[in-house]
Amino acid sequence: MNVVTRTEADTRARALIVDGEALLRDYLREVLTRRGFAVDTAADGVEAMTRLRANGYRLLFADSRAETADGVNLVRAAREIAPDLRSVVMAAYATVENAVESMRLGACDYLTKPFQTDEVERIVERVLGPDCLHAQTPGPSSPEWEMERDMVGESRQIREIFALIRLAAGTEATVLITGETGTGKELVAREIHRRSRRSRGRFVRLNCAALPEALYESELFGHERGAFTGAVRQKKGRFELAHNGTLLMDEISEIGWGVQAKLLRVLQEKEFERVGGCQTIRADSRVIATTNKDLAREIREDRFRADLYYRLSVFPINVPPLRERAEDIPILIDHFLARHCRQNGLGYKEIGRAAMELLAEYPWPGNVRQLENSLERAALVSPGRIVEPEHFPELVNEMEVERRAMTDEHVPSVTTLRDMEATLLLKTLEEEDGNRTRAARRLGITARTLRNKLHRLGMMDYMKPGRSGGKQFPPRPEKSTRTAPEEPGVLVQSQY
Repeated sequence: MNVVTRTEADTRARALIVDGEALLRDYLREVLTRRGFAVDTAADGVEAMTRLRANGYRLLFADSRAETADGVNLVRAAREIAPDLRSVVMAAYATVENAVESMRLGACDYLTKPFQTDEVERIVERVLGPDCLHAQTPGPSSPEWEMERDMVGESRQIREIFALIRLAAGTEATVLITGETGTGKELVAREIHRRSRRSRGRFVRLNCAALPEALYESELFGHERGAFTGAVRQKKGRFELAHNGTLLMDEISEIGWGVQAKLLRVLQEKEFERVGGCQTIRADSRVIATTNKDLAREIREDRFRADLYYRLSVFPINVPPLRERAEDIPILIDHFLARHCRQNGLGYKEIGRAAMELLAEYPWPGNVRQLENSLERAALVSPGRIVEPEHFPELVNEMEVERRAMTDEHVPSVTTLRDMEATLLLKTLEEEDGNRTRAARRLGITARTLRNKLHRLGMMDYMKPGRSGGKQFPPRPEKSTRTAPEEPGVLVQSQY
């Protein structure tokens, strides 16, 4: 590990630690100093504010219950003094409410006491970027770093998700992530793994929806050679591969009833046997499960075990659909458009105002995944610098069909006030079997007014008995050139 001198560190970054415990301040100062920071400490909020005003810091570690000024309020005050300062709140007991409030007021991360050196290093890497540390870390172009950058947004909902990720990462609890297709459930799972103590272990993914029922046990627990036809060699299962790491079980609701019971035992005992084997294997793997189905309904319909559900949902996280956090759409658009232009060598492009309005209005049933795919295609087909609505033909057509359907459903076929009046009179007379007195009473006018209206509209012969005694329905009346006196309180106050 490289150790730099104080002078070298001063030119690179300064950090401030605020905590009432001297031992914790000394420990954290040693960790950061060895990583190349120039470190100052403060025992309370008053001393911290004095140092913040006198020095330029890049990083602040603040106790959530610091004397004189609690850490959350200290973060807010520090942000006003130094807008570029990156803050981390430390707490003995982490709660969702405190984490969300810290994020809202400007904290970049949330650290639960007691913590280890590697946890501090991971947090520093996340809030300042991988280049701030001397240790080998994922670079800006690595898939892991890129994955974190996909989780962007400033809405209340996404901030709550960030806070829950930080809390879940500090535990060993089984996590159940729910949400619609395309909301980013796998991104949440990967981020929990990246921030957890298991980040140096493997992240193993199993798509439960893509496996036939007969292969579930082999994929989860592995098999011995000769266990079944085609088993020509021993194979390790996903639990074994994820030892000391994380196993993501994507769309876990698709697992069959029989395998659910065996999965429950593994979650409880951390033990299993390979298919065709008799040796008990222990695997220390953390399970994160995702589903886009309502598991409560699946339980009621006997498609999912209630005991397995309770074992999986120790730490539930629901990822909201994109339509519920519409304020994040412009941020996601800029993020994805810039990325795909860079990856495809297209140069700088930006979204036009009309296109932005289209994307903001669209409901996005496929959520963030659909938005990203649409933007990638638009970036490729757009010849100029500005991306316009015509570069989203599928969305435009879908929106047009929806508008037409709403128009046909809610707007009557008549287009003039005269037609609307004639339609209402005809409908009322039909419902009253041609009785003009009852029809007039329902319309709130006198029988004389109704007769005058029928005369003016050329409808005096309506419901007149024919030779066969049936009802006659005359064609749509033409505009009458004759007028008749009207009584006060007519149905439609207009002259034709």
